[in-house]
Amino acid sequence: MSLSLSHHLFPVSSFSTAFTTYCFNLGPRGIDSAACPTLHVPGVDSVALRDADVGTTPRRGRATGSGLSPPDLSEVDWPAPSLAWEAFYPNGSINPAAAIPGGFGFYVAGPAAFSEKLAAGATHAVLSYRMMLQEGWEWVKGGKLPGIYGGEGDSSYACTGGRQEARSKCFNVRPMWRPKGQGELYTYLPLTDRNQQQLSAVPPYSTGNAQYGFSVGRNAFNFDVGRWITLAFRVKLNDVGSENGELELWVDGESVISVSGLTLRDSDKSRIKGAHFQTFFGGHEVDWASPKDQRAWFADLSGAIIE
Repeated sequence: MSLSLSHHLFPVSSFSTAFTTYCFNLGPRGIDSAACPTLHVPGVDSVALRDADVGTTPRRGRATGSGLSPPDLSEVDWPAPSLAWEAFYPNGSINPAAAIPGGFGFYVAGPAAFSEKLAAGATHAVLSYRMMLQEGWEWVKGGKLPGIYGGEGDSSYACTGGRQEARSKCFNVRPMWRPKGQGELYTYLPLTDRNQQQLSAVPPYSTGNAQYGFSVGRNAFNFDVGRWITLAFRVKLNDVGSENGELELWVDGESVISVSGLTLRDSDKSRIKGAHFQTFFGGHEVDWASPKDQRAWFADLSGAIIE
């Protein structure tokens, strides 16, 4: 890990408002060199990894609301998280709504100062977190991980799962693991020819599914197991009437997928809403199901508004 943790969580040069749950246990009154010696980022609010503090909605599936202690694995350059949300994927589970529910799903708006700026019309933001898949993880065909979402009012919710109607009123961008740990972005964006063209051009492999979302940049990175990795997502809304929206994903501080020339909205009522904190095996069919009880942990939720 050659880059600092601050760059992993905040891989942008400037921002107006930001928060992180990384330092809360070390210094709940804020981030400074004494309270949080590893993360030197001025102007970042320190909050707890609790539903009320980070603005979560009611959830599906099994995840702790106040955080629990994840496995105690040492880190080379900085401490492992002391608190995390745990996702449990039972043997045979596919998704939080299936007969055997697995993983979890909820939305995160961020603390008040952050969510208020999103609601007021911020058009450019970053959300990030650290995660770890348990040792001995079995990939099967693939599964979803938390990402970023937005849209117009209530139309921004439930943008996934094969939704076709009102697709210009929402967007949803989540990472996905595939066999052997291959990583990609799995996107639901407005159904425009230009979006399809731009997404299809992302290397090394991108493909759309007429019934579901768009797989973008498959095998641009690989997930590791048994260690903490950092994922950071940047979304820049297009100017209404223009095709100049942007998406970017960093893994451990390295930009691995970047797409421009996109339409994420067709109305200035559309907003970046926050994080879609959802994870599960699937797909919807039984051949996607977890072959055994498995766990993953998510911590150090962070966000920054660029403009």
